[in-house]
Amino acid sequence: MLTLQSMDFQLQATDKNSNARAGLITTDHGQIETPIFMPVGTLGSVKAVHLHELRDDVKAQIILGNTYHLYLRPGIEILEQAGGLHKFNGWDRPILTDSGGFQVFSLSGNRKLTEEGAHFRSHIDGSKHLFTPENVVDIQRSIGADIMMQLDECPPGTAEYDYAKKSLGLTTRWLMRGWKRYKETEGKYGYSQAYFPIVQGCTYPDLRRQSALTVAELGADGNAIGGLAVGEPAEVMYDMIEVVNEILPKDKPRYLMGVGTPANILEAIDRGVDMMDCVMPTRNGRNGMLFTAHGIMNMRNKKWANDFSPIQEDGPSYVDRQYSKAYLRHLFISNELLALQIASIHNIAFYLWLVGEARKHIIAGDFKAWKTMMVERVTRRL
Repeated sequence: MLTLQSMDFQLQATDKNSNARAGLITTDHGQIETPIFMPVGTLGSVKAVHLHELRDDVKAQIILGNTYHLYLRPGIEILEQAGGLHKFNGWDRPILTDSGGFQVFSLSGNRKLTEEGAHFRSHIDGSKHLFTPENVVDIQRSIGADIMMQLDECPPGTAEYDYAKKSLGLTTRWLMRGWKRYKETEGKYGYSQAYFPIVQGCTYPDLRRQSALTVAELGADGNAIGGLAVGEPAEVMYDMIEVVNEILPKDKPRYLMGVGTPANILEAIDRGVDMMDCVMPTRNGRNGMLFTAHGIMNMRNKKWANDFSPIQEDGPSYVDRQYSKAYLRHLFISNELLALQIASIHNIAFYLWLVGEARKHIIAGDFKAWKTMMVERVTRRL
């Protein structure tokens, strides 16, 4: 068997006035400077964005794929024939795959959870499938992501205590089974893959602590915080991050799943989170919402109709200076495809710029003051 080098994380700076950290993750597909935002490429593509734009303009360092969606289309056989997702889509930097647990959770009417795993019907053709903690590891081995996630149950943010406790018990047993399979198997394409366990426990501090202790004991290459931003208030989410990060090891990266707005991201970084992903910049972008360093713009708004100034004069992407607000509004109102591309590129470039600036300020030692100022700015409505 090949002995592959496991993922490495180096903590480079910690902020003296908060729990914010700057670090460096090293994978076989390259390095990731943290804190980092990871654009979501559910089906192996970040919607409406070319790879060269992701790489050279947005400056994404790692992207996400989704196990549930890739398993259904194009299917594991095709991905294996291609030599894994990197070869299939041409992205040569790190990839993280979500386990599909959240997608199965979203299917509520078409799923059934048992001790064995998650039984579900495809949203495409209604065919029956089963995800187990073991086969989700096998599927992610075939996809070939640098970072794989455990299969977990994601209860709604408003779940009652008894349900949350029962759910966490199942997620924990699934974790142990998935971890065992991970340890017994190797990557298929000659490079190493990390496996992150996920802390669950809804909005209950005692359950979150219990879960974080179990996860910390495994000694995985990194750890994730799941089940947040699913309907609970933002303040509760921040409290849960604090509870969990007191326990999770400081020498491993911490990944907050599915979060969030620019303000959420800054608050998460403040509390010691290193990695984040969210569909918000691309999904909201396709609906005409632009996030900027000066506030939020709704590009369908009449007020931009004759504003010929650039989208964002000081923005990080070429689209920010190339196109005017009036032109982008015209594209949205006319349902032109280019509108979706411009808005998606702008938003993810802004998110990557934001975490890059946070990193600079953590290293410089003035993160807290900068963050307080930025949270106020990014939440303004323009």
